[in-house]
Amino acid sequence: MRTTSWIAAFALALASGTAAAQDLKLIGLDGQIVILTPDQVAAMPHVTLTVTVEGKTATYRGVPLTRLLVRVGAPTGKDLRGPALRDVVLVSARDGYGVALALAETDPLIRGDQIILADAADGAPLPDTLGPYRLVIQGDQRGARLARMVTQIELRKLDR
Repeated sequence: MRTTSWIAAFALALASGTAAAQDLKLIGLDGQIVILTPDQVAAMPHVTLTVTVEGKTATYRGVPLTRLLVRVGAPTGKDLRGPALRDVVLVSARDGYGVALALAETDPLIRGDQIILADAADGAPLPDTLGPYRLVIQGDQRGARLARMVTQIELRKLDR
């Protein structure tokens, strides 16, 4: 009986961990946290981006990274200047992988190439091995920064 209770508790913990991993956590400079559910991300304006990385072409659909960062107070456009140009964006994945970007390179007024958080590729939702979200950076020649299984995006200030 005791073993059965332990197994049921473990299965429940795994199930709740899986559901929580589907949410996207955004963290701002002031510690502000915004949790977006998959439905909330899906309801945001999406763009389509076709990229070729290491000889493989895929068409991704996702939310521009700037739109997500605005939710936690990131400056954009002409407001992105001065000390904010030292801010960085840390993208973390469920498997422990991480990618750092300069905030400035995420802004479309500074850098023409797009950066999106994709939730679909080639017309289908991302498979569990890549999703629920994947960072896609237009213009990258290698796939090293195409983080898969993204669960958190954090804005940090770099001090000298």
